[in-house]
Amino acid sequence: MKPIEPDTVKFFIGILFSDAKLLEKAICFLKEKFGEIDYTSPDFNFTVSNYYKDEMGSPVLRKFVSFTNLIDPGELAKTKIKTNEVENLLSVNSKRKVNLDPGYMDLNKVVLASAKYNGQKIYLYLGIYADPTLWYEKGNFHSYPYSFPDFKTGLYNETLLQIRNLYKAGRK
Repeated sequence: MKPIEPDTVKFFIGILFSDAKLLEKAICFLKEKFGEIDYTSPDFNFTVSNYYKDEMGSPVLRKFVSFTNLIDPGELAKTKIKTNEVENLLSVNSKRKVNLDPGYMDLNKVVLASAKYNGQKIYLYLGIYADPTLWYEKGNFHSYPYSFPDFKTGLYNETLLQIRNLYKAGRK
């Protein structure tokens, strides 16, 4: 059977931050690299782990932004490389102050990019993996056993549903 090109997907970035001024700078860089932002979530308290506290300070917050332009899902590894560049530009004394987690959504799932191996992750290239994080069924997103703890809580589901609606509208 002949391979079929995939549909374009909704590109978004989950942002962890503790400094609002650096967040603003990060968003400016992201607009330069990826284009117009069509959705910005409220800030969520990131309380499921202290993993980032030493590096970023506290409190750590999470925000999501999504982009107007749909992308080819095969571009995920390149987006992670670009967001890592932004993280490095904004680091202070070799510590990340903004953590950028690019991902995409199609009608059935949310996939995040990762530079860390784990058993469920699928290697793409350039040292980057695709991490299936959530699936969509019966009007809501659901986590896998290995999903990140904050995604397991369902706290972001309303935001992700809004982004999904933008995706559906943008496909037409």
